[in-house]
Amino acid sequence: MKEDVFGKIRVRIAGGTDGKGGGHGPVVVLLHGFGAPGEDLVPLWRVLAVTESIRFVFPVAPLKLADTLSDGRAWWMLDMEKIARDMASERGRDTHTIPQGLIEARRSIIALLDDLEQQWNISTSQMVLGGFSQGAMLACDVVLRTTRPFAGLVMMSGTIIAQEEWQQRIPSRQGLPVFQSHGMHDPLLGFDTAERLYGMLTNAGVSVDWHPFRGGHEIPPKVLEELGSFIHRRFA
Repeated sequence: MKEDVFGKIRVRIAGGTDGKGGGHGPVVVLLHGFGAPGEDLVPLWRVLAVTESIRFVFPVAPLKLADTLSDGRAWWMLDMEKIARDMASERGRDTHTIPQGLIEARRSIIALLDDLEQQWNISTSQMVLGGFSQGAMLACDVVLRTTRPFAGLVMMSGTIIAQEEWQQRIPSRQGLPVFQSHGMHDPLLGFDTAERLYGMLTNAGVSVDWHPFRGGHEIPPKVLEELGSFIHRRFA
């Protein structure tokens, strides 16, 4: 593994012919969740059953959580008091508001992709973009806000944000291969909203590999097994 910077975002690079992103193979970019350290998802490259030519890029979110002892990071900050109020009410978690900081986070990932394309001489058509939790939401938002071709989108334990805008843009991604997983007992991002997101995608003609599981806000071994198969098929 090695570290680098793409579009002002620190990244950890793994996989490829030398374990450090060597070679000219396809690329998987995975964004970590809110509050996780930047290396949170890095071990996945050793677990996923994919060909050794595939390179992995793990961006580190630019925002640091000030109230944590560990190196907790975020793509945008959360209003935890509002989330708690919403969850305690009948309406549940807000899926309509555009999170403050989302635009900046989106721009940072688009700049990262620009730099990655230029430095590695590779098109996003040879990239899978995805993430876990907040990282999954950001990955989905980036895919919906650009016209770039992608080999696939991965959303592990994500949810709906900016619902009206997403609904308008999802049909433009008809046929896009999407991997979506979610725990049926997720206490942070409700399973019912994940099901709604699945419905929004499939009703618009998006091709979704849907993997619900009996668990919480996590990535269980079965999901990793299925994710490896999904990535392998994208580049077979």
